[in-house]
Amino acid sequence: MAKQRYSIFIIDDDPLVNSTISGVLSTVYSSIISFTNAEKALAEIETLCPDLVLLDIFLGEANGLEVLRIIRERGLDMPVIMMTAFSDVRMAVDAIKLGAEDYIVKPLDLDQLELSVQKSLKNYDLRRQVLLLKEQLPQESEFIGQSPSVKKVLQLANTFAHADDTTVLILGESGTGKEVIAKHIHKHSPRASGPLVTVNCGAIPKELAESELFGHERGAFTGADKMKPGKFELAQHGTLFLDEIGELPLDLQVKLLRVLQEKTFYRLSGTKEITADVRIIAATNRRLEDLISEGKFREDLYYRLNVATLNLPPLRDRVQDIPLLATTFVQEFATKFRKTIVGFSPEAMAILQQSWWKGNVRELRNAMERAVLMEQDTLICEDTLDFLQPRSASQVQTTVKQTDLPQGHHVLRIARLGVPMANVTRDLIEQTLAITEGNQVQAAKILGITRAKLRYRIEQLSIKV
Repeated sequence: MAKQRYSIFIIDDDPLVNSTISGVLSTVYSSIISFTNAEKALAEIETLCPDLVLLDIFLGEANGLEVLRIIRERGLDMPVIMMTAFSDVRMAVDAIKLGAEDYIVKPLDLDQLELSVQKSLKNYDLRRQVLLLKEQLPQESEFIGQSPSVKKVLQLANTFAHADDTTVLILGESGTGKEVIAKHIHKHSPRASGPLVTVNCGAIPKELAESELFGHERGAFTGADKMKPGKFELAQHGTLFLDEIGELPLDLQVKLLRVLQEKTFYRLSGTKEITADVRIIAATNRRLEDLISEGKFREDLYYRLNVATLNLPPLRDRVQDIPLLATTFVQEFATKFRKTIVGFSPEAMAILQQSWWKGNVRELRNAMERAVLMEQDTLICEDTLDFLQPRSASQVQTTVKQTDLPQGHHVLRIARLGVPMANVTRDLIEQTLAITEGNQVQAAKILGITRAKLRYRIEQLSIKV
């Protein structure tokens, strides 16, 4: 077996300890360098940049805690595992406060030492991956993703942004990020110094919709005791984002069309014509063509809006963006809730990538908030994600093709009359495991149960995996 490409420093004033640890770890890791002198180790550490340090607390005249302090003051963040012949709780606490990854008492249990090294290196890799992902993250209000579909959307969005008078229509399912991409377009347009005003057309009461958009004069209706500017005035020299444009009442659609054509409008009960120096971005999660055929949306307004169109892909069509998105949200909520969570277990990430995400990015973000609240470890684990809804059989079929199944096997079968339920359950689990080639995470998702429940059934029914 090839050695893992990690470099490890051992700093202990006992040559026998150094030799013993080196002998054990050198069978697994490619570079083991030992020191009996703390000063020599500190002189080499910034040049060689080890991936992990095993550090004795008592180094003859030197103090291991002081060495750890110096390592951290130099900005070096590799994991440091402290070793000592004295089991002192206060000393262990001090070491952890200074940034030690772990604390091991001598005489060393070599199996425990190997496990500690393995875990520390894994966590270190995860931390470095998080930092790398952070460097790739766009700034606030940017559309997150590295998949080809997202890159195409961003390329079009940047092109549309510079045409600052052109109306943009953003299409996409709920939760795909329509408002985020609208902010991106505004931010990168010549109107960026102006305001971005957002209106949710589906949330405005019908009787107040005209006043909300165009404003009203004093006395325009009962309770209108003063003049109030509408969203068009508030968005002057900037961008007006009309979200859920398909919900706009028909009478207001006529007035919106006039504003788009004439670039002017009147306040409710007003006589003064007001110029609308506003760029319109509209968005909807509905098919406007269907609304037109139902008589709920004006065809002429549709053509006026549908000048520059962006189609946002659902999350299930850009699965490769899920690690970046999930990591972003976990870091956000870990900071908010003051938790030390550095990433995901492989099984947890597999669950995220195999989920359907009907609510798209918004649903993923909400799920990550809940996961961070529930998680007690440094990694989001699979059991923490038990609340996620599994895909339905029809949804699973979009990812598991019939040609991929072993001959004679099917995901769903109808039990014959008189067959015991345990036999049916065993048969279904065995077939599902055959389909997934033993992948229990994927099998549990297909069956619509948690992996813990699947493991319980496997043991209960003596199923061979």
